Amino acid sequence: MLDLRPNCELCDADLPPDAAVARICTYECTYCAACAEDVLHHVCPTCGGNLVPRPIRPARALRPELKLGLANHPASTQRRHSKWSRDQIDSFVNDIRHIPPDQR
Repeated sequence: MLDLRPNCELCDADLPPDAAVARICTYECTYCAACAEDVLHHVCPTCGGNLVPRPIRPARALRPELKLGLANHPASTQRRHSKWSRDQIDSFVNDIRHIPPDQR
């Protein structure tokens, strides 16, 4: 199940489960839209994959028999931060951002 991380791993902005501005990579690294667009240019600084809008998990079980929704599968509360320095991020992103995601 998708790990809904509570913050941008770069600027530490809060990203609640219903945040339309949350962006993720295939490994669930999480960033706010501003960092994803302006700093990372839609490149994950860890894996090099692309960053896309994070799906929003429904707050309640819309099919109660399935026991889905945030009430049954809450978002993570563990804050994470990128292990890369800003210089490392800038260098990595600048090296590969011109390569389409499907060719990285």
